[in-house]
Amino acid sequence: MRNRLTIILLLGGLALSGCKKGSLAGKVKPVTASPAPTVAVAALPTPTPEPSKPAIDQRAQVVVFGYHRFQEKIRRPDTEITPEAFEAQMKELQDRKIAVIGMQDFLAWKRGEKAIPLRCAIITIDDGYKSGYEVAWPILKKYGYPLTLFIYTEGIKGGKFGGGEAMSWEQLAEMRDAGVDIEAHSATHQDLRKPYDKVTKRRLNPEEYTAWLNAEVGGSKATLEQKLGIRVDCFAVPFGYYNDRVKEATKGAHFDAVFTVYGQKLTYGSSNESLGRYMIEANKPKVFEDAINFGGSSGAGSAPVEELPLTSINPQPADGSTATSKPLIKANLGAIGGIEPGSVKMRVSGLGIVPAHYDAASKMISYQVTQALHGDSCSVIVEAKIGGKKAEAHWAFSLKEGAVRAKDAPASAQPTPKK
Repeated sequence: MRNRLTIILLLGGLALSGCKKGSLAGKVKPVTASPAPTVAVAALPTPTPEPSKPAIDQRAQVVVFGYHRFQEKIRRPDTEITPEAFEAQMKELQDRKIAVIGMQDFLAWKRGEKAIPLRCAIITIDDGYKSGYEVAWPILKKYGYPLTLFIYTEGIKGGKFGGGEAMSWEQLAEMRDAGVDIEAHSATHQDLRKPYDKVTKRRLNPEEYTAWLNAEVGGSKATLEQKLGIRVDCFAVPFGYYNDRVKEATKGAHFDAVFTVYGQKLTYGSSNESLGRYMIEANKPKVFEDAINFGGSSGAGSAPVEELPLTSINPQPADGSTATSKPLIKANLGAIGGIEPGSVKMRVSGLGIVPAHYDAASKMISYQVTQALHGDSCSVIVEAKIGGKKAEAHWAFSLKEGAVRAKDAPASAQPTPKK
């Protein structure tokens, strides 16, 4: 026992003696934490805030004016206005603080992309007469107003109907470069509902009509885009006449908006398939007043009009015939049932609505022309309401060589561009 204790004490003394000779501090390196490896972190891009859409006031209202020709001497009051009267109307818009906006501003508003003032007007000029370039455009520039042209392509100089009063493609290009909006108005300005080509004077079979209609609608758009290097968004229907076939053709040509001639105030919810315009006539100043008062319907435009077959009304002079410059124009509506007597009207190209006599008993409507008709041809429209819906019959006849010809009338076969 004593020997074991002696050995333990001896070993303990040796251990303590070793520790004194060399301390751990000099023999063992201190353990330190290794630095964490550096990892390159790509800087995240600062997100670009999405542009906030402007506040769109859906209460805004827009009226669209339609003009044709600007003449000092009025020969066709249904499509002409004097320069003085036109400028007075533009000043009236300024005085009443009605903002004049461009067509693209209107379309952007309808898409919910741009705000517009609460009361706006759009100025449009149809067809392509050079008085739009020489007379109306300088007046519009004076007031700082934008302009939209609805052009029928064969009415431009060099086209089938591009007579001495027509604009040239060079003038259109100049207007384009200055910011004028140029849109489509068909190729030859005919009633697109009728399968009859007045240029070739041929009645078209169903296949021919489809091809012809597409050329008038989509073809006119393509011509404008190719010749002027522009995008065409809108189509103005000649005479405002359309039906389901015409509507389908405009859809097929991918127009954003289609305009008629039936004046209405346009709202955010108005259908782009049928947007009414107030067509200005020298003999109807009330049309302009109604428009700037923002009265009238704000619906989606005119509904398709029922077409009355000519065989049922026996029109005189007959469709396609030749007459004097002062014919007796009449039609027998006896075979048409349900006509509202007070709704029967007659329109004559170059004259507008005429004071025709309608006999409710015989259902005969007639008008003796007293003011000599101008040009090579005359178009007639008889309209009435049947069961609350609008119906029309329309026909045209040629005028004899002895008929008075306006010196600036378009070439033959050009239908008068009117309501």
